[in-house]
Amino acid sequence: MEIIKRVRKSIENKTARKLWVSSAGRCQYDGCNISLLEDALTKRGINKAYISHIIAASPDGPRGDKVLSEELEIDYSNLMLLCDECHNRIDESDVDGHTVEILRKMKKDHEDRIELVTSLTPNKATHIVFLGANIGEHSSPLVFEDASNAIIPLKFPSESRPYELSLKQLSFYDNDDEYWLIESKSLIRQYESKLKVLKESSKVQHYSIFALAPQPLLILLGTLLNDLYNVDIFQLKREPKTWKWVDIGNNLNFRIIEPTEKKSIIALKFELSDEISNDRIFKVLGDDISIWTIKIESPNSDCIQSTKDLENFRKVVRQALRKIKSYHGDDQEINIFPAMPISTAIEVGRVWMPKADLPMTIFDQNRSRDGFIKTIKLPFNII
Repeated sequence: MEIIKRVRKSIENKTARKLWVSSAGRCQYDGCNISLLEDALTKRGINKAYISHIIAASPDGPRGDKVLSEELEIDYSNLMLLCDECHNRIDESDVDGHTVEILRKMKKDHEDRIELVTSLTPNKATHIVFLGANIGEHSSPLVFEDASNAIIPLKFPSESRPYELSLKQLSFYDNDDEYWLIESKSLIRQYESKLKVLKESSKVQHYSIFALAPQPLLILLGTLLNDLYNVDIFQLKREPKTWKWVDIGNNLNFRIIEPTEKKSIIALKFELSDEISNDRIFKVLGDDISIWTIKIESPNSDCIQSTKDLENFRKVVRQALRKIKSYHGDDQEINIFPAMPISTAIEVGRVWMPKADLPMTIFDQNRSRDGFIKTIKLPFNII
C-alpha cells in the first residue's frame, strides 16, 4: 500500500512580512530578543531567522494536534520568529517545557512590547541617568532594563544605555573622609561633561533620574539639576520591588515643626524614612541649637509612593527654607540631618537655591563612626 505524504503548505509572503514587522526582526523567545538580521560578531547583514510553529505543522510534530496542525499550519497566530538556538530549544531539546500556552504568551508579550515602543512619539524620549555610589560596604546595582520598564509607556529611552554619573570600582567607602571629596568632585565633573553637554546639544530635553547613593550625594545631585532641567525623579520601592510610580499617593501630611527658641546654630532634620532623636544632633553640634523638623506621622522607607507625594514634599521644603531664613537671618547656615527616601533627598537639592537660601552642611549617619558625620557643604567648591 502506497503511503502518501501530505505536502507542506508554503507560508504566504504577506504572513511572513507581518511576522517580521511585528517582531521587529528579533527573536521572539522570552529573554533572547537578538537581532535576526545581522551576524553577532561581524555585524554583516544576514537572515538567521526560523519561522517556527507553536502547534506543529503535522500531528506527530512538537505540540502537534490531529485537527489544529493542518488548520493553523500557515496561520499568523501560530507562527513565531526565532533564532536557531531558540528554535532548537522549543522543537528538540526541551519540547515538554514549551507548551502551546507558554509559546503563545511569548509571542504576544514580544509583539505587544514592539507595538508599544514603535508607537511612542519623539517628544516622549528621555535620557536615563544613573547615579550609583558605595553605601557602607555595598555597591549600587542599577540596571538599565529596570529603569526602562519604569518609564514606559509615558516615556522611552533616548539611547540604549544610561548616562552614568558614577565612580566605578571606588576603593573608598562612606566612612572615609576622602570618599565625600572624591565622589562630590567626580559627580560634578561627570555632570558637566555629560548632562550639561546634553542640555546644550541634544534635541531631547527630558531626564529620568535613577539613583542609589548616600543621601548627601543625592542632595548634591539635586543642586546640579535644580529647576533648569525637565526631570522625573524615580524612587526604588522595596515592597514590591520596583522603580515604577503608582498613580495614587499616600496623601502624606508633611509637617514642619519649629523650634521653641532661637539659638546660635540651626539644624534641620528630615524624619521620613526613620526618626532622629535630638540627642544624636546634640552629640555632634552641642546644645546651643535650634532644631527644625520636617516629618510624617509614621516614617518608613516606602513612604513616597507617587509623584504627587514628591510634589507636596517639594512645597513643604520650600516653605521651611523660607521660614528658617526669615527667623534666623541671612548670615547663618543650616545643618542638614536626613533620614529620607532617595527621591526626596534629590528634591531637597533641587529646591535649594544657592543665591536665595542659606548655605547648608549635610550630615550622614555612619555606624562605623558611631553617629552622624559632616560630609558636604553647599555651595560646593570643586577647587
